[in-house]
Amino acid sequence: MVRFLTLIALLVAAPTAAAEQPPFGIAIHGGAGTILRAQFSAEQQQAYEAKLAEAVNAGHAVLAAGGEAMDAVIAAIQVMEQSPFFNAGKGAVYTFDGGHELDASLMNGTTLEAGAVAGVTTVKSPIALARAVMEQSVHVLLSGKGAEQFAAEHGLELVDNSYFNTDARYQQLLDAKQRLGVADYQAYRELDERFKYGTVGAVALDKNGNLAAGTSTGGMTAKRWGRVGDAPIIGAGTWADNASCAVSATGHGEYFIRYHVAADICSRVKYQGIDIVSAGDTVIHDVLLPAGGTGGVIIIDRQGNVHMPFNTEGMYRAKRVGTEPAEVAIYKN
Repeated sequence: MVRFLTLIALLVAAPTAAAEQPPFGIAIHGGAGTILRAQFSAEQQQAYEAKLAEAVNAGHAVLAAGGEAMDAVIAAIQVMEQSPFFNAGKGAVYTFDGGHELDASLMNGTTLEAGAVAGVTTVKSPIALARAVMEQSVHVLLSGKGAEQFAAEHGLELVDNSYFNTDARYQQLLDAKQRLGVADYQAYRELDERFKYGTVGAVALDKNGNLAAGTSTGGMTAKRWGRVGDAPIIGAGTWADNASCAVSATGHGEYFIRYHVAADICSRVKYQGIDIVSAGDTVIHDVLLPAGGTGGVIIIDRQGNVHMPFNTEGMYRAKRVGTEPAEVAIYKN
């Protein structure tokens, strides 16, 4: 009888214990823009979806094991940095001069500490360097040769700039130069979205209730003069605060900088008391788009709610919350 009663007690307690499990989850993006079904064969779409699933599952595995949100963010982003499918790391676009300049940032929602790098050319994983800047320096943002010297001194893996070369991105550069012409660089305004956008990012909530966000990118095709977009700018492309939410952005960086998009979304949650759906939709559709800014964001809050609004034709994206399976999407509908 005692064993029977004990068994009954355990069966009754089991659902309660499961219900009380702290929320955790992760969302990722791989860039937004003119992404249409007609551009992909069935095999290509499957390959992109598989890589997105691999990335989100890598981050989720960290969280499921009780790991920290920052570790999950980096795990997911590094999968995409190592894939030629995305404009970050191995798949970075070319500058006007034929090289690659990469940017990244990371933010800890627990402490509001952040680290970022801009214009690095020989660091294999810019997001790993962003973390090193946050944890091993007194600075937030390092750029160019100084950032690379810091990377070397702290043992990060360095590669030749040619490591980032891919045939598809090089063809994009040739196409962009043909459209631009040599004399009129301002014609860049006329380039379509496929030349301007492409970033990877992740936001995560761990079982301790802590948030983190990270973003990594190769920037714009044919960029010049050391141009830096929103990805390494804390508050523009990346923001995380346990008091509100975590955000990573992708889109036309100049607008995301001017409208401090990532921080604006979390500020609306924090000070207006609205949810991430209302805050995200307002900023992406009602603030950014009328100003001429296009792109999207991924958002997660401390309850494990995820929202991924965008105002373009598509955004590579995925999420996995708690024990649910991964959800992967590319197109608007």
